[in-house]
Amino acid sequence: MSNDLAIKLREGTKKAHTAAENMGFIKCFLKGVVEKNSYRKLVSNFYFIYSAMEEEMEKHHAHPIVSKIYFQELNRTKSLEKDLYFYYGSNWREQVVPSPVAQEYVQHIRDISASEPELLISHSYTRYIGDLSGGQILKKIAQRAMNLSDGGGTAFYEFKDITDEKAFKTHYRQVLDELPLDDDAIERIVEEANATFIMNMKLFKELEGNLIKAIGQILFNTLTRRRERGSTELATAD
Repeated sequence: MSNDLAIKLREGTKKAHTAAENMGFIKCFLKGVVEKNSYRKLVSNFYFIYSAMEEEMEKHHAHPIVSKIYFQELNRTKSLEKDLYFYYGSNWREQVVPSPVAQEYVQHIRDISASEPELLISHSYTRYIGDLSGGQILKKIAQRAMNLSDGGGTAFYEFKDITDEKAFKTHYRQVLDELPLDDDAIERIVEEANATFIMNMKLFKELEGNLIKAIGQILFNTLTRRRERGSTELATAD
């Protein structure tokens, strides 16, 4: 008998999902405004978050519920390492640190893993299903906006061990619906999924300041070059 968890997660997080999509950083991203320094900071934060999530899920690989939605082909840590090498170089481990919000996010994952591991389902669903759903679109936007060659700096969006993303998502949702969970557990999982969206929104909010500064600097540099060119043209005319 189905518990309808997949539908309850989708319906129960609609508002949070819409709110996340309307964050300034995401709206800029979708419009093709992607600043490389802000983006690599996002990749850096994701590295710490996904590493924590995947480490904790591995700890519970024999758990009667968590094990059912632990698909190693979804793991992003190695892909994020490739991207960090691309953006920071071979000594990237010495350069990247989690932001304050990312640190809170990581600690939260560790805490729920220790106290109520079933809630890791919320984090898996929110991040991975989102990555599978819009990953290829975001990859193309990032490549175009940052003038990246195919594969360079966008490994995060590539699921090489999943040949049919649509079929995989269907299977994932079927597994969710078959998990032996009571109504209280399902309610907590939906609540945690909403909390996960909020944590991601805080990450994006953190980056908005960096993006605004970067765009402002670009505009300033453009105006300065125009003024200097104008001055040169006037001097030449004189």
